[in-house]
Amino acid sequence: MTMTKYKVATAFVGAAMMFTSCGSALKNGALIGTGGGALLGAVVGKLAGNTAVGAAVGAAVGAGTGAIIGKHMDKVKAQAAAQLQNATVEEVTDANGLTAVKVTFDNGILFGQGKSALQTSAQTELAKFATVLKSNTDCSVAVQGYASSEGSASTNQTLSQNRAQAVTNYLNSCGVTSSQIQSTTGYGATNLVTNADGSENREASRRVEVYLYASQAMINAANAGTLQ
Repeated sequence: MTMTKYKVATAFVGAAMMFTSCGSALKNGALIGTGGGALLGAVVGKLAGNTAVGAAVGAAVGAGTGAIIGKHMDKVKAQAAAQLQNATVEEVTDANGLTAVKVTFDNGILFGQGKSALQTSAQTELAKFATVLKSNTDCSVAVQGYASSEGSASTNQTLSQNRAQAVTNYLNSCGVTSSQIQSTTGYGATNLVTNADGSENREASRRVEVYLYASQAMINAANAGTLQ
């Protein structure tokens, strides 16, 4: 099963068997949202009409650092794309002007309609994705949940929050540390996906996006010339 790739108007998993080494406990929580090509980055702010990722990145970006990080993120992107069959993997730019990786998970594989409990196929894909994150601990992570415009604003907000938190919880159960996942936020129906004619694509609007971006440690290593 291959996910159809959609384009977000404003501008980041399947095998038949479930990975049983990861836990399945889910709980409610909160998420983050920005547009498909919106900037992520160093400080909390307003970007593309939504709250940007608040990352503890304070080091100055030295000359040539951006190119070094870009080359490193190319490798991260390739690893993610090789592992995930039902997600779209692409490069975006963070608020520091550095390359980041965006993974968009199709809601069809993640959750049933109106539900926030991960489906078996989603657990399989997220277990694969967890291996990428654990291999790249110098990447900070932001998990963002979105909903379609169908239903009330409060219902969509709660649903998007619970879905994003379910993804974070499962990644944690697979060994991804809480310190690596810097933020988990839901945005309800504030950032819809549209069709070519401008109408909403409700199926595509119901999604979870995960961003991998440069941590303080990665910037320090790039500045020192030790980032591979």
